[in-house]
Amino acid sequence: YEQGMTFVEYISYQSLARSEGLVLRYLADAYRALRQTVPEDAKTEEVHDVVEWLGEMVRQVDSSLLDEWEQLLSPIDTPERMPVAALPPAVTRNQRAFRVLVRNALFRRVELAALSRYQDLTAMDPDIDWRDSLEEYYAEHDVIGTGPEARGPAMFMVTVERDRWLVRQILADPAEDHDWGISAEVDLRRRMRPATRFYELRQWIDFSQMKRVTAS
Repeated sequence: YEQGMTFVEYISYQSLARSEGLVLRYLADAYRALRQTVPEDAKTEEVHDVVEWLGEMVRQVDSSLLDEWEQLLSPIDTPERMPVAALPPAVTRNQRAFRVLVRNALFRRVELAALSRYQDLTAMDPDIDWRDSLEEYYAEHDVIGTGPEARGPAMFMVTVERDRWLVRQILADPAEDHDWGISAEVDLRRRMRPATRFYELRQWIDFSQMKRVTAS
C-alpha cells in the first residue's frame, strides 16, 4: 500500500510467483477481518482508504474470493443464486478505492524520484525525461519528502470531469513552498474494458512532465 504497488508488482518484487494464490487468499482474509472486526468509531479516513483499496485489489485479481462472502453479508431475496461474474467489476465503480489506486500510483513515482531512481521512473513512463525535470527541482530544493505529511490528502488534488480525472501530487519540498508536483490525466472511458485489471492502471494514466505548479 505505502509503496503504491499493484498485486502483480508486489508478487514480482517479493519473488512470490509460486505462492501467488496463497498471498491473494491471505489478502482476502485480511480484508474480511478489517470489514468485520474493526469498530466503526475506530475507522479513520486512512483506515477506510486501506480497506477499500485492499478489497478492490483482490476483486481485480479474483472477485470470486469476495463475491460469495459479500452476498452472505447482504443476501438478496431470490431463490436463485446469483452467478459469479466471469470478469472483475470496473475498477472505477468504487470511486474511493479508485482514488486510492491513482494516488498510490502517483506517490510511487514521488518515492522513486526522491531516490533518484531514474531507470525505474523511465521504465514506468518512457516518454518523460525524468532526469531533466528532477534536475530543475533539485536546483531549488535538496530533497523530496516522502513522510506522512507528503502522503497526506492536502498534497493530492483531483479535478473530476465526465470522462477523466485531472490529478496532481504536490511534492513536499523542505521550504514548504509546495510549488512543484506531478500531474496526470486519468482516462475514465476505459473503465469498462473487459480485460481491465488493477495492474493496468499505469496504461490509463498519461503522465505529463513534472513541472512547477502555476497559481491561478
